[in-house]
Amino acid sequence: MCLGVPGRIEKILNDDDPVFTVGLVNFGGVTREVNLAGVKDPKVGDWVVVHAGFALNRLKEEEAMEVFEYLEKISEYGRMEIEEG
Repeated sequence: MCLGVPGRIEKILNDDDPVFTVGLVNFGGVTREVNLAGVKDPKVGDWVVVHAGFALNRLKEEEAMEVFEYLEKISEYGRMEIEEG
């Protein structure tokens, strides 16, 4: 199983070659360099799903927020288990 995490493209660092296009992607306050080759015509402001440093596809902001809500719930359940454990 793999986990793709949504992030928002903040800046395109280079777009000379589509295979090596790299951008800065923000994951809820943490920014990382990501290879954007998997997304056709990436733009600043686009939301993308990222796995292992590669953007796999574009998604809507609403979908990204829904994923963040699920991740927060999972985190809450984990804290509850630790407190009860």
